[in-house]
Amino acid sequence: MPRFAANLTMMFPEFDLQDRFKAASDAGFKAVEILQPYTLTPDVLSRCLEEHELQWILLNTPMGDPAKGDRGLAAIPGRESEFRDCFDQALTYASACDVPMIHVMAGVVPTGVEPAACLHTFQHNLTLSADEAAKAGIELLLEPLNNQDVPGYLIQTTGLVSEVIASINRPNVRLQYDFYHLQIMQGNLAAGLQKHMDIISHVQFSSLPGRHEPQYGEVNMAHLFQVLDDLGYEGWVGCEYRPKEDTLSGLSWGIPWGLGSPD
Repeated sequence: MPRFAANLTMMFPEFDLQDRFKAASDAGFKAVEILQPYTLTPDVLSRCLEEHELQWILLNTPMGDPAKGDRGLAAIPGRESEFRDCFDQALTYASACDVPMIHVMAGVVPTGVEPAACLHTFQHNLTLSADEAAKAGIELLLEPLNNQDVPGYLIQTTGLVSEVIASINRPNVRLQYDFYHLQIMQGNLAAGLQKHMDIISHVQFSSLPGRHEPQYGEVNMAHLFQVLDDLGYEGWVGCEYRPKEDTLSGLSWGIPWGLGSPD
């Protein structure tokens, strides 16, 4: 049976971040994702997790300056020092709060820079970061993002992620498989799961179009959840969606898995 984690960056927007922990726990979740947790201290986050008996399973590296178009710095030539600072911050949070996975955001290829140069920088930064993360028992995840929501993002396909993982040869660098992004870029989601299951450590979903709960949109999420079971996937499945209306009422999809409320 899939184990679902609430994405507190997107879900329960009717509450402040600190109050989303209680809302997630009350809705039946045992684990959460927080993509950019850096407005709160690790101590505050640890208290929220402990109080509501939640496991925090995933965070992202800081994006850089989103106002200037940054969507991660790991693959940006000339900004290696900035990436190191971002990664150190993410690792500090993950270590303090027992977060087992960090999504390393590659970034958008800058104007005038060859993608090959960005890929080289990405591989170099990942190799160093993976060795640091391994000391803390933490996995680094690479997630393909679609080119409609994030134009120019370096990593857009599972094929490229597979090549990067093979090239740096670090066992704690793995694939983050997001149904939303990969349906836009590749389709054939069930076949992709089967093909890449040996390198997948985390799965996320949302409907599309709209990026809402799984009962909306064009993809049969219930079928894909069954595919995960059939393949023996034992990791978490992140609910990385924006509620279409009220978060709790939208959780009607999760009642068979003990989420939401049957009333």
